[in-house]
Amino acid sequence: MVKRIVANIKTEDLSNADVFYHDILGLETLMNHGWIKTFGNNEEAKVQISFATQGGNDTEVPDFSIEVDNVDEIYEKMNSSGFEITYQLIDEDWGVRRFFVIDPFGKLVNILSHQ
Repeated sequence: MVKRIVANIKTEDLSNADVFYHDILGLETLMNHGWIKTFGNNEEAKVQISFATQGGNDTEVPDFSIEVDNVDEIYEKMNSSGFEITYQLIDEDWGVRRFFVIDPFGKLVNILSHQ
């Protein structure tokens, strides 16, 4: 049985994750060995991995999705911090409010809240 899935993103500078993942998204540093830094929290979630032909409404398929409880606030913080928003905040027909943003590592991230 799969217990969890962890995304590993290659970088030359671990500190690039701090503003995006810690300061804005509020994730805690769970581990830092100098060569790998892991962010997370104590929430329990279902193990999931998705495969897609498009990202919904004919958008690019995001590298991964992050569900938050305050998507409007996160959107404003990402905008004011200068991160590139590639798909503006919108209410989708399938019951999510979301936007796409490029993280410091060039990954396309779908940030969403269920409505």
